[in-house]
Amino acid sequence: MKLINSTPICLLLLFVTCVHSMMSYKKSDKVEVFVNKVGPYFNPHETYHYYSLPVCRPDKIEHKSLTLGEVLDGDRMAYSLYDVHFMEDVENKALCTVFIRDEELEQLKEAVEELYYSELVVDDLPVRSFIGRLEESSFLTVPHVHKLHLYNHLTFYISYNRNKIVSVNATVGSTSVSLNKEPPFNVDWTYSVVWKPSDISPDKRLSLLKDYSFFPRTLEIHWLSIINSVILISLLMAFIVVILTRVLRSDFSRYNRVEDEEDLRDDDNGWKIIHADVFRFPKAKSLFCSIIGVGTQLLAIGAGIIMMALFGFFKTSRHGSINTAAILLYALTSYIAGHVSSSYYRKFQGTRWVANIILTASLFSVPCFLVWSCVNSVHWWNGSTQALPFTTVILLMLVWFLIGFPLTIIGGIMGKNTSADFDAPCRTKNIMREIPIQPWYRNMFCHMVFGGFLPFSAISVELYYIFATVWGREVYTLYGILMLVFVLELSVSACVSVALTYFQLSSEDYRWWWRSIFSAGSASFFVFLYSVFFYVRRSNMSGTVQSVEFFGYSILTCFAFFLSLGTVSFFASLKFIRYIYVNLKTD
Repeated sequence: MKLINSTPICLLLLFVTCVHSMMSYKKSDKVEVFVNKVGPYFNPHETYHYYSLPVCRPDKIEHKSLTLGEVLDGDRMAYSLYDVHFMEDVENKALCTVFIRDEELEQLKEAVEELYYSELVVDDLPVRSFIGRLEESSFLTVPHVHKLHLYNHLTFYISYNRNKIVSVNATVGSTSVSLNKEPPFNVDWTYSVVWKPSDISPDKRLSLLKDYSFFPRTLEIHWLSIINSVILISLLMAFIVVILTRVLRSDFSRYNRVEDEEDLRDDDNGWKIIHADVFRFPKAKSLFCSIIGVGTQLLAIGAGIIMMALFGFFKTSRHGSINTAAILLYALTSYIAGHVSSSYYRKFQGTRWVANIILTASLFSVPCFLVWSCVNSVHWWNGSTQALPFTTVILLMLVWFLIGFPLTIIGGIMGKNTSADFDAPCRTKNIMREIPIQPWYRNMFCHMVFGGFLPFSAISVELYYIFATVWGREVYTLYGILMLVFVLELSVSACVSVALTYFQLSSEDYRWWWRSIFSAGSASFFVFLYSVFFYVRRSNMSGTVQSVEFFGYSILTCFAFFLSLGTVSFFASLKFIRYIYVNLKTD
């Protein structure tokens, strides 16, 4: 009963999170300015509450109600002392006076030295500016200069079209307060507001937000690099398909020729001779079925998020909407994982149904919980806003226990009851055939290197832009290109898996089940190596908080890659093997 009542609520929450409308104002209406967070410029996911610094604050701090996605994104919006009214300019208005002591001075010095920036939110539009500036001479200069300045004035430039706000920018004042003097002393904070009429349609304010250049832009070569990657990978796929088709045609012609057994040469046997062993079920059947079940679920989540992005569900101004969609889609697609896993477990003649369903439900959720617990603990210890509140943690657990886990069980029951027996084209013998000694280049390691490198090369270019978006300041909006790369990645994984499976069977090695999982799944290892390269050479991230989050979630992402691509690889290999043995004449 809980499941029936919770699912519509979950869908409603997803819809409300992704879709919103702009505020309309009348002259002199109050425009709320929310303070959000501060943090080091080069550590995007190391953020702290705005009021953690000694700045102007109300006597009683009140927070804005946030969506699940905003909380997951580290937002902690609170009401501020800024008094802004629609279409009313303000010139050098006093905000407050802050008394700076030794402790507050050290906080401000550290913030300026670490290049802290602040984020305010006006009408769902982020407004960012630096806390202060650092003047430092080179080490060869004598005497050495190390001056710290605090910006104590902010000017808001707000563009509007009729009764709606189009864009909001902010600049710091030309004057500042030196932090090199001895405490205690007072800091007077002031602000100005300048309203500008604009002819730009309010519907286009998201495009203006994309062009906002507080953070550097590095995506100029996107189109050229993506087109180059797509062409090269497409040619490679065509080459593999053509060669494999010609080889298979030759094999069918030779194997199906009606000849006496004495006329068959030894090298003619190949994959035909293992027809009685190729459909022998894999070891660790429960784990195998759980992998393809969860992998199918993750593929559905990825396709669902990309499709929602293409249809405009995710707006740049809605903080964390993709995070919310991912969590709710994971819960709702748990049925797929349970159904696929139990269906194949039934085909493989498994008997431990309860263990299989529990393993399927926990295969990704438990590692995800462990990684999150480690990362969240580090954020909590350092006072970062990325640490989730206790109420949010309870909400996420309820989503999984009331929706995700029950749907996995229901999917498992349906998969077990509706699945038919495994329809193998060839009969499997009781006695296993001896596998010939394989050359070194056909061992598991070489298989994984080749099988993982090609799928990784298909996404290597796009991977940089994804990393720059997730771990940087970029705004990613080319979801059509992302869909193209997604389809291309699945196609390359399938082609590579089929080719490697054919070579393995041709050497009379019928242990293809698990190796098909690791064929394209090993691309996750290359993704992790790239993440290390990105952290060291392509980013300026540093510190314990940012490093733990980056590598923790990178490992979790690589695990998701392994499950997803391994599933595609298995289904492609299974389809291929069924095809060749259905068209083979056997005794």
